[in-house]
This record gives sequence, structure tokens and C-alpha cells, in this order.
Amino acid sequence: MSPSKPTRRKVLAWAPGAALVASLRAARAEPAPGDDGLYHEPWFLQSFLDLREDLDSAAAGGKRLAIMWELRGCPYCRETHLVNFADADITKYIRDNFEVLQLNLIGSRKVTDFDRQELSEKDLAQKYGIRFTPTFQFFPPSSGGIEAKEPMAREVTRAPGYLKPQHFLAMFRFVREQAYERGSFRDFLATNG
Repeated sequence: MSPSKPTRRKVLAWAPGAALVASLRAARAEPAPGDDGLYHEPWFLQSFLDLREDLDSAAAGGKRLAIMWELRGCPYCRETHLVNFADADITKYIRDNFEVLQLNLIGSRKVTDFDRQELSEKDLAQKYGIRFTPTFQFFPPSSGGIEAKEPMAREVTRAPGYLKPQHFLAMFRFVREQAYERGSFRDFLATNG
């Protein structure tokens, strides 16, 4: 008996199951790095790289601005994307409350800082003392008076290095709830962890 060609009925019966399998594989597929070697989330802020505009736009939408500094080949940046951002609850909280701008620690794109100085990503990272990846910088709820402050005094807090998912989410809650005005992140974790 020779193998028979699939009938239209068999193909139609198979198609929904194949689509389901393909969608499950896609949902579990590991994000791939872009041309710049960084992993990108589709919900990250697409920006003209003007930090004041980005902060004002986030504030107008009831959100906070965070900058995620990354570097090609950084294993902890990869972990942040593949573990932390893969958690639907974490991603939902961040998307609902923050605009996240991704910058490259050694990048050459021009960024306009809050004080209107235009610098490459690399020079901006040096200006802010960014030394580790990933590093998240969190900024105040509005841009009022921010340009008059020294660069590192412009941020309300930062998370240098990788944080495990529970602490990662707690850091975003710490900023959103403005708990930095009442104490340290360590104190926040002790009472809200």
C-alpha cells in the first residue's frame, strides 16, 4: 500500500493543531539579540533619545521613566530578558507603570540629556557613572528642576546589576510607590519583600 496524499479534510483537521503548536513554540521561544547584540522587548520605549521629552511623556501618561543600560554579550542582561521579563506579572506591572528606555553602555547613538547636552550613549553612561550591566536608573515623576541637579542626583535610585525576579519587581514597586522618600530599598524589602 503506497502512502496516500493528504486530503483536504486531513489538512484542515491538522491546521488548527499545528497553529496551536506553532504558537506555543513561539511563546516559549527565546528572544534573540538584535543587530546591536542587545535583547529588545517590543514594549520598550521607542524614543528620539531626548531624556526630558521622555520623562515628560512618561509623566503625562501617569508613568515613571527608567533607563536600562545594557551591553552586548552581558549574561545578566540576557537573564533579565529571559527570566525577569518573561514573567507576565512582572512585565505587566512594568508596562502599566513605567516607560523603559534601553541604552547601550558603549553605544554611539546621540542622546540629549536633561541639561540639553548631547552625548553619545557611551559618554552619557560615563557622565552618570554607569559601570555595570544591566543597570536601571529611575527618575523623578516630573522634569521640574532636574537640569539644575548634578547628573547622579537626577535619579531617585538605581539598580546596578542583576536582581532576581522577586527583588526586580520590588525595585519597580519601590520607585512607583515613591518609597525612596521614606527609606532605603533594603528597608522596603524588609517590610514589603
